[in-house]
Amino acid sequence: MQTEKVMKKPNRAVVWLLGVLPLLLLAGMISIIATWGTGVKEQQAAPIEVLNMERIVLTDDGFEVRVLNSGPKELTVAQVVVDGSFWNATYSPSPTLERFGSATIMIPYPWVEGDPHEIKLITSNGLIFVGEVAAAIKTPAADTNRFLQYSLIGFYVGVVPVGLGLLWYPFMRRFSTKGIQAVMAFTVGLLFFLAIDTIQEGIELGTEAPGVFQGTGLVWFGAALSFLFLIAIDQTKSKKALSQIDAGKQVSFKIAGGIGLHNLGEGLAIGAAFAAGEAALGSFLIIGFTLHNITEGIGIAAPLLKAKPTLKTFLALAVLGGGPAIIGTWVGGFVFNQTLAALFFGIGAGAIVQVIYVIFKMILRDARAAGAPSVSWLNFSSLTLGILMMYVTALLVNF
Repeated sequence: MQTEKVMKKPNRAVVWLLGVLPLLLLAGMISIIATWGTGVKEQQAAPIEVLNMERIVLTDDGFEVRVLNSGPKELTVAQVVVDGSFWNATYSPSPTLERFGSATIMIPYPWVEGDPHEIKLITSNGLIFVGEVAAAIKTPAADTNRFLQYSLIGFYVGVVPVGLGLLWYPFMRRFSTKGIQAVMAFTVGLLFFLAIDTIQEGIELGTEAPGVFQGTGLVWFGAALSFLFLIAIDQTKSKKALSQIDAGKQVSFKIAGGIGLHNLGEGLAIGAAFAAGEAALGSFLIIGFTLHNITEGIGIAAPLLKAKPTLKTFLALAVLGGGPAIIGTWVGGFVFNQTLAALFFGIGAGAIVQVIYVIFKMILRDARAAGAPSVSWLNFSSLTLGILMMYVTALLVNF
């Protein structure tokens, strides 16, 4: 009779050593390279320095230039040139910036309202970095009056048009089953356009961000992670049986959340336009975005057509879908940052794509229950109409 071999549990210390050993060897190799070098003796052709001008603020005393050292090494700002003339400047905290260090350069220059100005920063190694002011105007101060003005702008652009779009709910309630399917397909068209538009705007901002932060990559990372995060939440909730009414209400809030993140970006654009002194552009953006956003309320209301939501629900959806435009206007007007903006655009795009996925599943389920094709000519036409409507209203912003 053969005796069974008893498997011994491995020693815990040995297991941890096997896990940590590659990391220890890697750290040792990096230490050797840092100490002794690679063995290749090549002279560097030019110093590697990257200085980003994040924001140029115009005050009564001159320019305040906020800079970031996103290069691999320390750098020192040695000279300042404004409109072709060398100019004195003071630095806070110092003209020498460590890697990822930031500073504010105060330049007492008598700028002329409405005129363009060019600012050049020359480092101690002779590298030149240029910033431009297209049309000089005093940067708005972050006071209570300006704060309230931006709040009102965000309210006009976000909450009001989304709320007006929700007023179509009683009209859409009278649709037949095929009509409800068509409205859902129309919503997919709206959201599809918003997803593409959000990704495109995020990439544009990402290219303007310091290269070391990989702004365009943040857009895709944010989109992928937010999409998977919302999918994981859905799978967790799917264990609990939800009625069709409750499921529809959840989808409406998801749509409002995704659209809200998109409207946050629209607020950023408006606030940044006013902060840069482009009041005419800012006013035009307000009108364009308001017309553009009224269709979003239709998409938010579509999943509620089989439910009986209360007035409180509609108010919550309007605030969730349009309220972030207020926050975006504050951020764009006072503390705009391209890197974070690119990330938020990516998160918003991922949320919108996840909602498209959920609505498409609802269309398939309802079509299967009714014994009708999921991609009927009516549904296809409605989806196309949703894309075209968003495209046409977007022309009012970009014209």
